[in-house]
Amino acid sequence: MKKILIGLMALVVLPLFSFSQILDPVKWTFTVEQTTPGEATLLLTAKAEKNWHVYSQDIPKGGPLPTMFTFTKSKHYELIGKVQEPKPIVENDPNFGMILKFFADKAVFKQKIKVLDKKDFVVRGVLNFMCCDDKQCLPPNDVEFEFQVKGNPNAIEPVAAKSTQDPAVAVQADTLKTTVMALAKADSGARKIEQAKLGKTDADKAADQSLLWFFLISFLAGLAAIITPCVFPMIPMTVTFFMHDTTNKRKARLEAIVYGISIIVIYTVIGTLVAVTLGANFANFISTHWIPNVFFFLIFMVFAASFLGMFEITLPSWIVNKADKQADKGGYSGAFFMAFTLVLVSFSCTGPIVGALLVKSAGGAILMPIIGMLGFSLAFALPFGLFAFFPSWLSGLPKSGGWLNSVKVVLGFLELALGLKFLSIADQTYHWHILDREVYLAFWIVIFFLMGMYLLGKLKFHHDSDIPFISVPRIMLAIVVFTFVVYMIPGMWGAPLKGLSGYLPPTTYQDFDINAIIKSEVAAINSGAGGLQPVNSLCDKPKYGDFLKLPHGLDGYFDYKQALNCAKQQNKPVFIDFTGHGCVNCRQMEANVWSDPKVLKRMRENFIVTALYVDDKTELPENEWITSVYDKKVKKTIGKKFADLQITRFNVNSQPYYVLLDTAGNLLTNPRAYDLDVDAFVKFLDTATDNFKKQQK
Repeated sequence: MKKILIGLMALVVLPLFSFSQILDPVKWTFTVEQTTPGEATLLLTAKAEKNWHVYSQDIPKGGPLPTMFTFTKSKHYELIGKVQEPKPIVENDPNFGMILKFFADKAVFKQKIKVLDKKDFVVRGVLNFMCCDDKQCLPPNDVEFEFQVKGNPNAIEPVAAKSTQDPAVAVQADTLKTTVMALAKADSGARKIEQAKLGKTDADKAADQSLLWFFLISFLAGLAAIITPCVFPMIPMTVTFFMHDTTNKRKARLEAIVYGISIIVIYTVIGTLVAVTLGANFANFISTHWIPNVFFFLIFMVFAASFLGMFEITLPSWIVNKADKQADKGGYSGAFFMAFTLVLVSFSCTGPIVGALLVKSAGGAILMPIIGMLGFSLAFALPFGLFAFFPSWLSGLPKSGGWLNSVKVVLGFLELALGLKFLSIADQTYHWHILDREVYLAFWIVIFFLMGMYLLGKLKFHHDSDIPFISVPRIMLAIVVFTFVVYMIPGMWGAPLKGLSGYLPPTTYQDFDINAIIKSEVAAINSGAGGLQPVNSLCDKPKYGDFLKLPHGLDGYFDYKQALNCAKQQNKPVFIDFTGHGCVNCRQMEANVWSDPKVLKRMRENFIVTALYVDDKTELPENEWITSVYDKKVKKTIGKKFADLQITRFNVNSQPYYVLLDTAGNLLTNPRAYDLDVDAFVKFLDTATDNFKKQQK
């Protein structure tokens, strides 16, 4: 048992360390060759790790950032020509879809200089480069360099310049220059440290929040499973089984503990198997393709029908009987098989809940199924351990009866509502428009209205018991459900419904939005009267703009290159939103952060807004297909193209992910992930704007 638990902990902990690796595959060294006093050759050597390469100085537009060298001007030397580079490899780079020049393993760049000073001096400067391997590309990086150069004893002193220049002015100029360089160097170093620090914090923070919330949801699902008709009656039965040996209560309690731990292990192993066998690549297929999403929708409908009493989902009896025979042997092995028997017998009630959790987790990271089953099983096993230690509590349990079936029916209504989410994802991803936002809301309003009527006893199924009166908890729950129904009704006419933003189709997926109509009319009146004009008018018609929209009436693009071209024309930074139709956190960010007036004003006025959908299934024309450097596969759809861009350029595959770039495609500040802190997002936008202005100066 101890070995199993240690193994499970390793499965959870080790991937966390692997996610925090910082890649630094290219090392630079700087040396000087000086065969004659009057001339020196500066050698800038790049050594790349296996499979990594550095690009040439000669790169066509639309490709990666070329390697660039900037030397600080000085009276001590003079550059002779340009930086010379070795013979490059010239091949098609599938990451950028063009023929490019690059260097693998080692590349020595050479810059000749004329030595003008008798004394020894230092040549300073900075180089900027970008590197890629066969799986990913790293963002551009700056490297500062220094060369110690020996003086030329034959150099001629610049007498005229020396006699005419005021020494005080010269000192002041040198001091100012040194100060500016020091400040620039300090600012550059601080920004790099802060970016690295913020990057790790944002990514870890988003991942931690996502896993924590999923653990809590799974834990609550485990508590809900306890009060189902298949599980609740078994609590006193199983605990009594362990307490039958009154002569050795300590042993009985240890067996009960093994029983509870066995339940946790069984469910966690199921989650681990899902994670290992399916993995992250399969998760992308599950979360975006129409086949698994429609399949999961149908599965949820079947589960709902079972909970509502249409039929029972049971496992074959021979499986249950075999496990039961092993449990009769007693001892610790018997406790394990008793737990296994409970898992099998309760399948008709826990199966839909466990299935829903695994379906939900399959669309996320590899840790999701493990975390989900750990949370579910922990809550599920909790009462058995507690009642085994405190058997007197059993007398306080409510008796089994019709109320258990009512719990099951309520869960059935919830399964109906949640199952629509999968059909909605497929609908948005493929632009079927059979489940627009108002249609989706209409289904939810009807489902929860019927749930409220059921709680009031106005709706009854054939296996329900007669209700002579309505209990106070039941009427309170009915009030909550009907309040929820009333809350959803304004959404039929375009109300944002921020509390449900992650579970509903976006407002851009609604046919009738009264807010959008009013804004459009006001804009038309202002325009006709010579009033306010759109602040961020676009350079040209957005590609894919006929079926993709930005929220809150924002104008923008849905193609990276088109947005970058417009940014150059308008001299504005680019706001890139890596998003998805099925991204719950993306909708929450749009509803709760983007909608804030401070954020919306900055996005509209200061940036070229771009939404890149990583799960859109629209087929691209063949001349726009790319072959990924990450997995060597041809990307033929909008979603796959931009998902590959996010992975290869930023080494991230989660959404939402916000990137702010200058007109050359370079980072202005550290990217951000999911975070509902509005003030932090405003600071994120302002930092990029300030850096862009400094760059222009």
